[in-house]
Amino acid sequence: MNNKVVLGLLLLIAGNLFSALYDVSIKWLPSDTNATTFLLVRQITSIFILMPFWLWVGKPQPQQWGIHWWRANIGAVGALGLVIGIMALPLASVSALFYTAPLMIMVLGYVFLKERVTLGQWGCALLGMIGVVLILKPGAMAWAGIAVLFSAFTFAICQLTLRKMSFNDHPIVPLMLYNLLALPLVLLMAVVQGIEGLSWSLLMVAVASNVCLLVYHWFCVLAYRQAQAGEIAIAEYSGLLFIVFFGWLLFDEWLDNLAWLGAALVVLPSLLLPQLKKLRRLKSAQLGVTPDTQKL
Repeated sequence: MNNKVVLGLLLLIAGNLFSALYDVSIKWLPSDTNATTFLLVRQITSIFILMPFWLWVGKPQPQQWGIHWWRANIGAVGALGLVIGIMALPLASVSALFYTAPLMIMVLGYVFLKERVTLGQWGCALLGMIGVVLILKPGAMAWAGIAVLFSAFTFAICQLTLRKMSFNDHPIVPLMLYNLLALPLVLLMAVVQGIEGLSWSLLMVAVASNVCLLVYHWFCVLAYRQAQAGEIAIAEYSGLLFIVFFGWLLFDEWLDNLAWLGAALVVLPSLLLPQLKKLRRLKSAQLGVTPDTQKL
């Protein structure tokens, strides 16, 4: 393993540490506030944080306003579901459920973008759905668990829309518009639910959560510039380990045996499948034959 791959892995692990800290920050929301109020404050503070960077790079404009608008508003509804889930469920359960997003991206890519999906990937999706049922324990987590799954679904849609965006857009553009264009909808949701618990404590949590997200994205950019995605993507799953650790350390949360099995069914197949492909290619190369990766 060369030095750039090692550096990329370390950067991505560091990034996932801050991603886990984002989830932790939501657990520290004041008890008198609600999900939409937090989302509104977070949205506004993120715009103020990003604004200097946007001005510094020359106020770049998008080439496709429409797709940014749809992506921002779909993402805002999904973010609400994630916040509701984190406020109500153990962090590890939320994280395990949200890791269904890559499986959803695969299925949506197959349905709408006509991307090829192998038998192995379909197997991962099936095991992942079984894992979701084990984590949810139908009736035990009720709407909070469904809210997290809906959030994962909207995240998958937002990730797919990135493939339709212009490659000429400056990287700050999707970040800025993701928060700015959804502000009217977030404000409407907050008004409907009722704006509650505005305080300095809420503002501090919102700023901290935004900083964690921005640092996560920054580390991801640095990491994927060091090595190819396939070489370091395995480090993305370190986020689940950080979440489990922080949930145990700070909130005395722990998964039961059935939930651990469900989490394993969600994460491990997607984690191991690329490694099996590499081993198959390596073995085929040693034998001097062309590997049939269509089944994997």
